[in-house]
Amino acid sequence: MLMKVLRNGLGQLIVAGDLLTRPAKLKRDGAKQAEVERAAQGLSLYQFHACPFCVKTRRTLHKLNVPVALRDAKNDPQQRQALLEGGGKVKVPCLRIDENGQTTWMYESKVIIDYLNKRFA
Repeated sequence: MLMKVLRNGLGQLIVAGDLLTRPAKLKRDGAKQAEVERAAQGLSLYQFHACPFCVKTRRTLHKLNVPVALRDAKNDPQQRQALLEGGGKVKVPCLRIDENGQTTWMYESKVIIDYLNKRFA
């Protein structure tokens, strides 16, 4: 019980710290931003709200100004099941990439952030 309270408290501190220190969004002209938004339609991030690695990944998405659908794999049983069936494990963060009729499940915040920086920076 105590561990759950500590974990939840620390998670909320991490989320609050993120909100207070969030970086500015990347500015693009209208046409380039529209292109990014089209490319991001095939992306979704499976995450837990207070997971530090998920927060780190969401900060990168915010900084790069990439609108990605967020999927709550902790509190939404359907999203959790989709992550398990599609990706093979319930591990977050996980970026689902739907492109050219194929789906790729990308785990590990560092790998996801590298991919996002290469594709959208």
